[in-house]
Amino acid sequence: MTLPTAKAKLLEGKRGLIVGIANDQSIAWGCARAFRALGAELAITYLGDKAKPHVEPLAQEVDAEIFLPLDVMQDGQMEAVFDRIAQDWGSLDFVIHSIAFSPRDTLHGRVTDAPRDGFLKTMDVSCWSFLRMAHLAEPLMTKGGTLFTMTYYGAQMVVENYNIMGVAKAALESAVRYMAAELGPKGIRVHAISPGPLATRAASGIAEFDALLDKAKSDAPARALVTIDDVGATCAFLALDAARHMTGQVIYVDGGYHIID
Repeated sequence: MTLPTAKAKLLEGKRGLIVGIANDQSIAWGCARAFRALGAELAITYLGDKAKPHVEPLAQEVDAEIFLPLDVMQDGQMEAVFDRIAQDWGSLDFVIHSIAFSPRDTLHGRVTDAPRDGFLKTMDVSCWSFLRMAHLAEPLMTKGGTLFTMTYYGAQMVVENYNIMGVAKAALESAVRYMAAELGPKGIRVHAISPGPLATRAASGIAEFDALLDKAKSDAPARALVTIDDVGATCAFLALDAARHMTGQVIYVDGGYHIID
């Protein structure tokens, strides 16, 4: 893949953290490409040793200045990432949180039957980790900034097979609104981006996902599936000063699918 062309480096001088790249199909990778194309400097994380060989070449492609492991279920790793950013950069302008997880038995079962441990792990990775990243980013965003997380239509409506992840994403969207209200006076904006179905590794865990892709493509007004670059471009725009009065929103990037009954 080559970086998209950009006529102006509108984010030159801005620095941001990208969390959630697993491979070149990841939404977070689309975001990294878009931000770098507009001149931003990037810090990129990878889940662990198994993921590193897949993510490191991508980090090099976008000239990532900081490249560190981050498993949000491991105590201290988030703090280590932000400590490194504080040490090397001293400030931060944006964060992309593009991670979610639910144990297979919890995700594939009924919401009504969710085991406590599975529910807590789902909420920990999919929602609480964004709260924690915001807490750690806040003191570095001395001149304001933008926090992004990824959600899905299943937070608002019942989507077959989305199950407990819909509950977690609903909590995440609510958190975005509260965080936007709390951080707004400091010039920090908070957004949840809601893409249409994308064939990412994370989505492969959802049962009958191919059928969901087909339905989105046939029913969306745009009659097309979105791409990771579409999502990245949206996030990059929202990080611009031109979008400084936009915050606390769920931004749909789904070809209009969410408006169709």
